[in-house]
Amino acid sequence: MVSAPHPSSIAGEVRPVAAESVVHLVRDHARTRPDAVAVRTGPEQVTYRQLWQRALAVAAALAEAGTGPGDRVALWADRTAGTVAGALGAMALGAAYVPIDPTHPGERTASVLAGAAPAALLHDGAAGSGTLPALTVPVIDVRGLSQKPGLPEPSLPRADDVAYVVFTSGSTGTPKGVMVEHGSLANYVSWCGDLVGAAGRGSPLFGSLGFDLAMTSLWVPLAQGRTVTTVAGIWDQETLFGGGEGHYTFVKMTPSHARFFEVLAQPPRYDRVTKLLMFGGEGLDPALISSLGSRLDGVRLVNHYGPTETTIGCCAYRFDRGSLPSTPTVPIGRPAWNTRAYVVDEQLRPVAPGAPGELVIAGRAVAAGYLGGAGGGKFLDEGELGGPAGGRAYRTGDTVELLAEGALLYLGRGDDQLKVNGYRVELGELRHHVLSVPGVADAAFDIVRGPVDALELFVRLGGQGPRPGAQEFAALVRKTLAEALPSALVPDAVHLVDEIVVNANGKTDIAATRARAGR
Repeated sequence: MVSAPHPSSIAGEVRPVAAESVVHLVRDHARTRPDAVAVRTGPEQVTYRQLWQRALAVAAALAEAGTGPGDRVALWADRTAGTVAGALGAMALGAAYVPIDPTHPGERTASVLAGAAPAALLHDGAAGSGTLPALTVPVIDVRGLSQKPGLPEPSLPRADDVAYVVFTSGSTGTPKGVMVEHGSLANYVSWCGDLVGAAGRGSPLFGSLGFDLAMTSLWVPLAQGRTVTTVAGIWDQETLFGGGEGHYTFVKMTPSHARFFEVLAQPPRYDRVTKLLMFGGEGLDPALISSLGSRLDGVRLVNHYGPTETTIGCCAYRFDRGSLPSTPTVPIGRPAWNTRAYVVDEQLRPVAPGAPGELVIAGRAVAAGYLGGAGGGKFLDEGELGGPAGGRAYRTGDTVELLAEGALLYLGRGDDQLKVNGYRVELGELRHHVLSVPGVADAAFDIVRGPVDALELFVRLGGQGPRPGAQEFAALVRKTLAEALPSALVPDAVHLVDEIVVNANGKTDIAATRARAGR
């Protein structure tokens, strides 16, 4: 264990990583366990040998189309074996894949593609959903490629090459592309694989591949040589929670997912489905764990934390139903391998242990930065924190406390950002689009927590014209946002108010605004 540079920081274990990239690990499984099932989609089973042959076919097709190392490749991210082969093939060539969520509206997709400037687009034509965007670059159907044995293997990527670029909600109204290197991804899957263990049959993949929460359920099982079972979505509960060939190694979900599953006619018996249940994407309330009761008996539990900029996850806390902590939320634990966590004030000075401060993550977990260099001071040199000079660090904007036991406790956001059903929402992006609606002068937002979180919007109108009808105006706002943003960012309710209340600190007082609106 690395000694902490000062009392308000903790360090993860310094551990070697088995390979430079996930691509190396999958190739090795194809050589040593060729007939093991890598991806299962309904009745279709794709072995590691077949997955690697498909990936090599993708790499060859991309190279023939003029794509090379360092380029970016858009990936139409349906949850299929062809999509997985597309991501592997792009990375094997040394290109970075950029997942495009087929459920996102056209304006959002266009914005991501404009920022990514891909050299090609991959899709799984036989199982594709949505309408592919019109592009001037080559568009390659992965399912239609010849997968004959003996395709040449390209020079595989190095640890400091970019593996993927995933776009997050942007505070200026434009999504930001986070560049994650192969070394960071390899470090993550090695640490997370050790965290979940090797027993079991892999993991179900039911989240959007355009959202990095789902990458745990994709790359960790493949790095272990286990099976990824693709699930159409949370509505496909028979595949997700039904019978199978033994327990999953782990199931990852947000607390909002778990609350949603609790309102089903037959809530899931986690003890019959998985060996480990991992939560991520939101703060975890101990009361939720208590409500799951005996259905968690024998199931190991992990609270997993990490912004996109820290490679999927950078901290974890292991516990079980019998050792539920007495803290307001379940702690987020200690940093990942080769990663350090600092708790600092606004001037990046260490706070006293037990005092709240901003969490800054440094080390191998930290991404290479934002595409195009945008950063707004979020990425910095670790030397500014009193750590090793020249290393990368990232200001998360999250407020935490370092507990006496040496674990981090998440206290909330310190900036203009919310989590809705595990989806990160930059209020700057949402506000940007709301203010583009004619007549809107100001806006405020709130979340009503429940089995499924509800995002609510409060709007103050400007101008002297006639006041529109509340229902008609709400429909206009929702329609405008739905055409530009992912569904998670479209408010469930829109309320017209005479005033957005601001408190003495200059912050929006959402409770007072709600009271003025009679809500």
